[in-house]
Amino acid sequence: MESVMKYQPLADRIRPESIDDVVGQTHILGKGGLLRRVIESGVTPNMIFYGPSGTGKTTVANIIAKKTNRTLRKLNATTAGIADIKDIIAELDSMMNQKGILLYLDEIQYFNKKQQQSLLEFIEDGRIILIASTTENPYFYVYNALLSRSTIFEFKQITPSALIPAVERAIRMMGEISGAAPVVEEGVAAHIAQNCGGDVRKSINAVELLFSAGLRQGDKIHLTLEDAAAVAQKSAMRYDRDGDEHYDSVSALMKSLRGSDPDAALHYLARILAAGDLIGACRRILCSASEDIGLAYPQALPIVKAAVDSALQLGLPEARLPLAQAVILLATAPKSNSVVMAIDEAMADVAAGKIGPFPRELQNKHADGAGFEREQGYKYPHDYPGHYVAQQYLPDILRDRVYYRYGDNKQEQAAKAYWDAIKKPEKRD
Repeated sequence: MESVMKYQPLADRIRPESIDDVVGQTHILGKGGLLRRVIESGVTPNMIFYGPSGTGKTTVANIIAKKTNRTLRKLNATTAGIADIKDIIAELDSMMNQKGILLYLDEIQYFNKKQQQSLLEFIEDGRIILIASTTENPYFYVYNALLSRSTIFEFKQITPSALIPAVERAIRMMGEISGAAPVVEEGVAAHIAQNCGGDVRKSINAVELLFSAGLRQGDKIHLTLEDAAAVAQKSAMRYDRDGDEHYDSVSALMKSLRGSDPDAALHYLARILAAGDLIGACRRILCSASEDIGLAYPQALPIVKAAVDSALQLGLPEARLPLAQAVILLATAPKSNSVVMAIDEAMADVAAGKIGPFPRELQNKHADGAGFEREQGYKYPHDYPGHYVAQQYLPDILRDRVYYRYGDNKQEQAAKAYWDAIKKPEKRD
């Protein structure tokens, strides 16, 4: 029977075998980089590689494994379990693994606490060297006992300019594999690099797909920009509604609003909406209206609420219009954080137990029991000039506490001037 050759993806065929061939990560792998020095020293500590997919974590782990005399074992936490860990532990007593095992554990965030803890004893005594990788923040997903025994290296998203050489190399290699000389339209490599979101694997897969769709004429294959656009479309977006990309995106949106940069705010709104996260965008925009604009422009809140209601009613893609209107309004509005500062201080006092009994003037006099009725002493402000009369509202323990401080914007300063004139004896900050 004719044997069937196993398919090997181009991304695996082209995987670098030396540090110098790894794309990007110059901050840790460049000349003098810490990880490079660790690898060149020949001493392999326990390590956690953290960063987006397709940035070289697995490639670097393979390079390290080849430099050690340990047996390499690989597990992917999405499919592995305790039984797989036990199988690896059982190997430690065999004659073949006297120097120990190097375990590469991919996607460690999918291992629960018990599964991670099962490795501790063997990491502690050095029989297992662990190199784990994760696309999520390890401080949230890796347990402290494992973190304390590991060094964390962050792998960063690769820039399009750094990706172009890898794409060009993939094109050359596919030409050799296919036996057809690639005729590459100008801009193809740059387009793939630009639109694959800093993911080397995705870029190389795009090249492989491009070859399968390319027009072959004799010993030549034509790679067009139009086809490149088709295979790489929407690949630039990295977004996970429960992961770092989500939180980074909404954080960048809100900070851009707070920083009064409408262009940056629109950019991050576009990224969030491109990922279809309409709710995430609406929540941040609504929050910013009170947290960052607040009483400097009180009308912002009802306007933004109306924009969000319209967006939710319209759905995407039309929702982008009212949300863009809200974002531009918030980014260009005057700013004040007096609201968030005031409520946070008040909640901190309550959390600290600073409550005390209600002043008698504020109690509900109708709640007094039979035979316990007494004069409440409450003064009705509307019976006095300016609809104001001085009386104690805070509990005794907080009698002189000031939470709200007028912001230095026109709106709040006007309110301050108004009340200063009425409350002449008791000026506030």
